[in-house]
Amino acid sequence: MVDYHAANNQASTGGVQTYMEQENDWDRDLLLDPAWEKQQRKTFTAWCNSHLRKAGTQIENIEEDFRDGLKLMLLLEVISGERLPKPERGKMRVHKINNVNKALDFIASKGVKLVSIGAEEIVDGNAKMTLGMIWTIILRFAIQDISVEETSAKEGLLLWCQRKTAPYKNVNVQNFHISWKDGLAFNALIHRHRPDLIDYESLRKDDPVTNLNNAFEVAEKHLDIPKMLDAEDIVNTARPDEKAIMTYVSSFYHAFSGAQKAETAANRICKVLAVNQENEQMMEDYEKLASDLLEWIRRTVPWLENRTQEKTVNDMQAKQEDFRDYRCVHKPPKVQEKCQLEISFNTLQTKLRLSNRPAFMPSEGRMVSDINGAWHTLEGAEKGYEEWILSEIRRLERLEHLAEKFHQKAAIHESWTDGKEAMLTQKDYETSTLSEVKALLRKHEAFESDLAAHQDRVEQIAAIAQELNELDYYDSASVNARCQKICDQWDSLGALTLSRKESLERTEKQLESIDELYLEYAKRAAPFNNWMEGAMEDLQDMFIVHNIEEIQGLITAHEQFKSTLSEANKEREAIQSIQAEVQKIAQSNGIKLSGANPYTTITPESIDSKWEKAMAMVPLRDNALQDELNKQNSNDTLRAKFATQANTVGAYIQEKMEEIGRISIEMNGTLEDQLTNLKDYQTNIMSYMPEINKLEGSHQLIQEALIFDNQYTSYTMEHLRVGWEQLLTTIARTINEVENQILTRDAKGISQEQLFEYRASFNHFDKKRSGQMVSEDFRALLISTGNSLGDSEFARIMSIVDPNGSGAVTFQAFIDFMSTETTDTDTADQVIASFKILAADKNYITADELRRELPPTQAEYCIARMAPYSGPDAVPGALDYMSFSTALYGESDL
Repeated sequence: MVDYHAANNQASTGGVQTYMEQENDWDRDLLLDPAWEKQQRKTFTAWCNSHLRKAGTQIENIEEDFRDGLKLMLLLEVISGERLPKPERGKMRVHKINNVNKALDFIASKGVKLVSIGAEEIVDGNAKMTLGMIWTIILRFAIQDISVEETSAKEGLLLWCQRKTAPYKNVNVQNFHISWKDGLAFNALIHRHRPDLIDYESLRKDDPVTNLNNAFEVAEKHLDIPKMLDAEDIVNTARPDEKAIMTYVSSFYHAFSGAQKAETAANRICKVLAVNQENEQMMEDYEKLASDLLEWIRRTVPWLENRTQEKTVNDMQAKQEDFRDYRCVHKPPKVQEKCQLEISFNTLQTKLRLSNRPAFMPSEGRMVSDINGAWHTLEGAEKGYEEWILSEIRRLERLEHLAEKFHQKAAIHESWTDGKEAMLTQKDYETSTLSEVKALLRKHEAFESDLAAHQDRVEQIAAIAQELNELDYYDSASVNARCQKICDQWDSLGALTLSRKESLERTEKQLESIDELYLEYAKRAAPFNNWMEGAMEDLQDMFIVHNIEEIQGLITAHEQFKSTLSEANKEREAIQSIQAEVQKIAQSNGIKLSGANPYTTITPESIDSKWEKAMAMVPLRDNALQDELNKQNSNDTLRAKFATQANTVGAYIQEKMEEIGRISIEMNGTLEDQLTNLKDYQTNIMSYMPEINKLEGSHQLIQEALIFDNQYTSYTMEHLRVGWEQLLTTIARTINEVENQILTRDAKGISQEQLFEYRASFNHFDKKRSGQMVSEDFRALLISTGNSLGDSEFARIMSIVDPNGSGAVTFQAFIDFMSTETTDTDTADQVIASFKILAADKNYITADELRRELPPTQAEYCIARMAPYSGPDAVPGALDYMSFSTALYGESDL
């Protein structure tokens, strides 16, 4: 049954007059027809019990059970929702009279004049007076507030019945007695509101008892309207009691009126829940996309931070190729995902503001700022990784060059030292003649000269080995072992050389006859031979350069070397002339030479052979240097080509960034036109992508050529990539701002002229043309719109438009504020009131009531999220709709 709390405080002069007339009618008709009295007893008793059962009690005999006034006061409290004075619990007549008087005084306080009805008659069990009093209560709380098309009470109820039953055949409601005897009017009322409960076409006008029983049973079972009359009571009476019929029909009115309110309330709840479900889905989508992007960054950053060194240049170039694949293939989709994530977040926040919901706070670690921070870390690791790869390639190139140089010099040295220890340890001087000893001594002196000349090479070998160790060469162990062996052997040679010299000098005193020419030859041939070996070593030396200046320096050094060849050739001829002089003297004096020069192993043939080899190496060196010069010229061409493209692309990006900055501030036309123009502008920008790809191709050629610097441009590929991504992101963000403005305009009903006015005002006070205003400029803007702002009110507004406290107000925040100030939205109180209607004015609601009043999806949504109700009037299965409604809007609505 529907309560009548809403009628508690409504009383007017017209209402008082109506009650007076009704009571006068009752007073004139004290002698009721017995059949009418019986119908009234049944109807009024059932009506009272339909309300008393809410308090856990009922009556059996209407004139007896109200005599002590207790249940009468309880009935008035239930139907009015108000507290009456505390009743007296005594059993004496005076206590009962006082209780009844309290009830009658409460009825009178509602604007009802009780004529000829006193407390004594009620206490004495006067049936007619008791029925008259109950009828007065029914009129006041169940019928008086019925209003249809400017008619009220009885006339309003009659007009409502006529409107509802007009389409039905054999039904013509003209009164509250004869019009209801055949039962069709009752069935028509039910069918009009609940066609699923009545098969109206199967009813017959000539079977009133069946019709009445059908209507009464359906109403009791499905509409919670108690059975107030028996079908026979109506059929067997020539004219049914009007008051009984009115009471019964008013119950139908309130039942169906409550259903209409419930439907309206359900529609409001459905609307609110649909918005909430859509927002929750967007929140879930954001969380998933944010989690996936952060997980990708989490997996990628360790890879970019990995500094595991490789052993060769080829291995590092493979890593460089993997990085290029990551940069051109794997990262661009993630850039788009990040941009989409920001757009989705902004759209969701706009929808939440428009639906008066709290702002969305992503779970910890998934804020847009967290994602930007992770992205910044990714880009920092990416930059560091690329720089590390390039430095590693340089280091490995240097290592490979040094290692090859080390092994080349070591091989030459080992070749020179081969057999030297055996030569130094032999004791041939013990059986030699004086001349032979002198020859051995001179030969040893030449060896010492040669040994000293090789000292520099040994130091170079040790220095190269030390540098390889410092640069962390992967095969340092074998280098160190070989270097140590060379150094140990060198120390041994030094000791042996000293020992042999001492032995020869001791023998020298007995041996004289020294061939000076041989000696001179040996002394001059040894350094010259060493010079030739050094020259040949230099001509075969590996070189690595990175620019034209370095190769030109090598070419200049080589030209200087070639300029000394003439003097070197003269020295070679002078040395050879010594040997010729020896032959000449021998022939002149008939001396038979024993063969080789006793002072040196360097023969004229070996000198000529090495000279020829050295001269053959000169043009080869010329060609190698020229090839490298050509390569560096080609690299310079690549630098110039890349620089031309980079300068063009850089200027284009800068120009477009300035253009989009102006467009975002100076937008003209409707928002739809602005959105179309921005998307066309975005398409135009994307058409420039082939130029970016062409630049990437040139950059790849630069890297493949191992070019590490470019004096023709200040742009790097990374700088241009970041600028291009920033341009695309700025355009997408500007488009999203316009889309959010469209959402705000459509949701708040803002006209295009208002938006133009907002934009013009904003631009006027945006003195820096940055798309944002400082707080003082924003305050001036609000004052210009007619707002008189104190410090506290302005602080409140700033907390709305600048919740992060950045000190700047965007245009989107400005129009959100202006639209919010002028537009009504659903509130938590409205939703609570709607749930209260569905719950029949209870402080809780049950799952069955939700499933009956709401669509299945949204009913289950509420059931799953409502907490159990724990109030003093809680019953099993009660749900707390108040805290649920408050949670939909956040704590700020409380």
